[in-house]
Amino acid sequence: MINGQKVVVVLPAYNADKTLQITYEEIDRKIVDDIILVDDCSKDNTVAVAQNIGIHYIIRHEKNKGYGGNQKSCYKKALELEADIIIMLHPDYQYTPQLLGAMASIIGNNVYPVVFGSRILGMGALKGGMPLYKYFFNRLLTVSQNILMRQKLSEYHTGYRAFHRKVLENIPFDNCSDDFVFDNEMVAQIFYSGFEIGEVTCPTRYFKEASSINFRRSSIYGLGVLKTSCRYFLQRIGIGNYRIFKGIRYNAFAGRRGPVDVNTLHEEHLRQQERV
Repeated sequence: MINGQKVVVVLPAYNADKTLQITYEEIDRKIVDDIILVDDCSKDNTVAVAQNIGIHYIIRHEKNKGYGGNQKSCYKKALELEADIIIMLHPDYQYTPQLLGAMASIIGNNVYPVVFGSRILGMGALKGGMPLYKYFFNRLLTVSQNILMRQKLSEYHTGYRAFHRKVLENIPFDNCSDDFVFDNEMVAQIFYSGFEIGEVTCPTRYFKEASSINFRRSSIYGLGVLKTSCRYFLQRIGIGNYRIFKGIRYNAFAGRRGPVDVNTLHEEHLRQQERV
């Protein structure tokens, strides 16, 4: 726990049997209360490995639901377990579990309600072996998104993310895609709701067993990201009406720089809902 708040790590898994154990062994159980693994109909022995190493909460999708669909199951189960701080960690060992404590502390001490592990800060991506074409498009997309969304994130595409439970309770993440663009649609919901995102420098590793998408899927993802950012822009200026923002009223704190108290935003969200 952090300041009396329950910390749960969620592992969205697909064909992760070769890297799951080493990832699990580096999770600090002095901080993390529970671990949830959601297996998205893997074709390998991911579930068997999870059982052997002692992961208590294992959910297996009988059909592949996609990266976004996997995360939806992760977050719903974490909320069901009454987690206060939920951290998504990929079980492919691309991101170091040693940052879990730092990310949880930022949220637990009410500095930021959302924290991303950034591969771009400190040049961690290139040092870790990110292909140059992916780095280039990462930077290009991020600049475009920051302009459209009036933000200053170093990257929108990391898979290492931590949330206060009230953030997940206040955004309709079920309305997001089941595919890879889920991450960016969720970011749009977070900013639209007025929550701020903090970042920590995160080293990363690129190797054969680490999950990745090919050039074609990367291109489709990139177009989806730009589409999401354009929709956010249109929604924010009042001429859009998109499903991912359904049920969210644009918050007066949106776009504000600096940390915002999560309880203040949660209370404001409830007041808005009462007025609707």
